[in-house]
Amino acid sequence: MGNLPQQLSLSVNLNDEATFENFYAPANTHNAMVVKGLRDQLDGSGESFIYLWGAPGCGLTHLLQAACHQAQEMGSSVQYLPLRDLVGYAPDDLFTGLEMVDLVCLDCLPTIAGRADWELAIFHLYNRLRDAGKCLLVSAEHSPRELALSLEDLRSRLQWGLTYQVHSLTDEDKQQALQMRARARGLELSDDVAQYIIQRLPRDTNELFWQLARLDHASLAEQRKLTIPFVKKVLAI
Repeated sequence: MGNLPQQLSLSVNLNDEATFENFYAPANTHNAMVVKGLRDQLDGSGESFIYLWGAPGCGLTHLLQAACHQAQEMGSSVQYLPLRDLVGYAPDDLFTGLEMVDLVCLDCLPTIAGRADWELAIFHLYNRLRDAGKCLLVSAEHSPRELALSLEDLRSRLQWGLTYQVHSLTDEDKQQALQMRARARGLELSDDVAQYIIQRLPRDTNELFWQLARLDHASLAEQRKLTIPFVKKVLAI
């Protein structure tokens, strides 16, 4: 991670499971195109500025953190900033020196919409990153034109590079994604059990994956396979 100003004493960590390989995007789908665009950004063959948007639970945070992991593996410096957790800080202090970082990721941009100090600070950050030849990756729940921004110049900057809408998964996709994530953990998750989980839990993929982690720990502790009775007992569903 890049070094934030020492006076802020922030603890911003990446989820180890947030990788491109763990993001369910089958070949020749729209989301696969999004992942390719992010990979191209990181290897220098794509756009330096990318704006991702989509409905809650579609995987925006996962993609931003996956980009950070990939950039680090390539030897690049990165800084991931979850804005919903940082709005209490002074943005000018927060962004000091970030133009020296190879990849800056701003997660959950709508959090700062309508806050003049934040909007202006991000506007200037865009300019500094452009002048320094660095990369910026931004996420939001709405397209740039739909954001409730006060600073129109910032809205213009947000449309400089590529804009991708990340598509939400269908229930069938979520089942496949859950089973893919289970295999990565060394778990066998049958179709029947996966369907049982999806039908009884919130459809948000973050919630599904969090519950899968609970099942993984319980399965390991009790040396049990993932059956419907076991899942029902552990998750109380």
